[in-house]
Order: sequence, then structure tokens, then C-alpha cells
Amino acid sequence: MQEYAIHDYEGFNGYSLGEYDCIETVHDIAYFILDNPEIGGELLSYCCGDLDKAKTEIDENYSGCYKSLADYAQELTEETTQIPDNLAYYIDYERMGRDMELGGDIYTIETSFEEIHIFWSH
Repeated sequence: MQEYAIHDYEGFNGYSLGEYDCIETVHDIAYFILDNPEIGGELLSYCCGDLDKAKTEIDENYSGCYKSLADYAQELTEETTQIPDNLAYYIDYERMGRDMELGGDIYTIETSFEEIHIFWSH
């Protein structure tokens, strides 16, 4: 069996390959990142390189990309709750989003300015 050592790489969008990663694993990781270019590398890093966990997170827990936690909290609230017009101005969506993250209901991965990817936690 031939051995490989990876000393230089680019295009893995935030994921750091190991020097002695199996070539098949590198192949699978590359295709995961190609399939999920905005978040794949960062999500793999978040999942400590566990490709199966990253795939599960994308398939089952990904809520989407938003400009802020407040935008996510507002969209979620408005989709699930009928808010009377006279109360709408009193809702603090920024605080709601922050509380969801601090409470462990969601986690976020920021990939650029005003680009936050949101995942449900379990």
C-alpha cells in the first residue's frame, strides 16, 4: 500500500486536512465541500472532521443562511405564530435569536459578514 502525505492544499473552505489523511477520505471530504460550497468546510471543522456527522447536520438540522440571528428569529416567529399588529413593535428579535443560541437550541457558523448559517441543536 502506498503512503501519501498532504503538505499543501487549498479549496477546502475552512477545513484543515491532516497530513496523513486517507486519500479516500480526502476524496469524500472534497465532494462534500463541492456539494455544500458555502458551509461544507466550516461545518466539517465544527464537527471535528466527522464527515457522517456533518452530512447529518446538513440533511436534518440545517435551517438556512441569514444576515443575522434576529432575521432568523423573526422569520421563525412569524411563520409559527400569529402576532397581533399592536404587539409586533415590542418584540425584540435580536434578543430572541441570542437566547436561542445561548440556550443551546441552535448553533451558528458565520462564513462572512452578514452571512450566518443556522443549525438546530439536539
